[in-house]
Amino acid sequence: MGITSRREFLRAASLIASGMALPACGYSLAGRGSFLPASIKVIGVPMFTNNTPIFEIEKRITPRVISEFIGRGKYTIKPDANNVDALLTGEISSISVTPATFTPDRQASKYVITVVTKIEFRDVKADKVLWSTPYLPFREDYEVSNTTDINDAAAFLGQDVNALDRLAVELARSIVSAILEAF
Repeated sequence: MGITSRREFLRAASLIASGMALPACGYSLAGRGSFLPASIKVIGVPMFTNNTPIFEIEKRITPRVISEFIGRGKYTIKPDANNVDALLTGEISSISVTPATFTPDRQASKYVITVVTKIEFRDVKADKVLWSTPYLPFREDYEVSNTTDINDAAAFLGQDVNALDRLAVELARSIVSAILEAF
C-alpha cells in the first residue's frame, strides 16, 4: 500500500468510525428526554418569587412553566408544594431591556429583554436537589413598531403584553427543558 492509498484508507476508516460513533452520542428529540428518577410522578410548582419591579410577572411565568410540564405529558403537576414527589421553586431575580438595533434616526428598533432566574428542582422524598442554578439568564429579542425610546423594563413590558407573554412561554420552555434534559 503506497502513501496515498494508506492516507485514503485511514481517512475512510476514520469517517466510518465517526459515523458509527454518532448514534451513541446521546442525541434525542428535544423535549422528550428525562433523567428524573422513576419515583417522581407528581411535581409541585408553587408561584415563583418576584424580586423585580415588574408587577405580577411571576403570575405570567409560573403558569407557563406549569403548562410546559403538562405539555410534556409524563407528570402530574400541582401549583403548590403539598403531596408532591418533586418541587420546582423559582425566583425571578432581574429583568432588563436593552436597545439592540437602531434606525437611521438613532431610535431603537429592536430591544433585548433579559430575565435572570434562580431555579431549584428537588426530590422531596429523597430530600435531594436534582438540578439547580443560581443564575439562569434568558434573552429574547423584541422588535418595536413605534420609535418610542424605552429605558424602563416595567414601562416596556407593561405596555406590551405580547412581549411579556412570548417571553414567559420561551422562558418556561427553557426552564423545563433544562430540568428534563439535564443540560
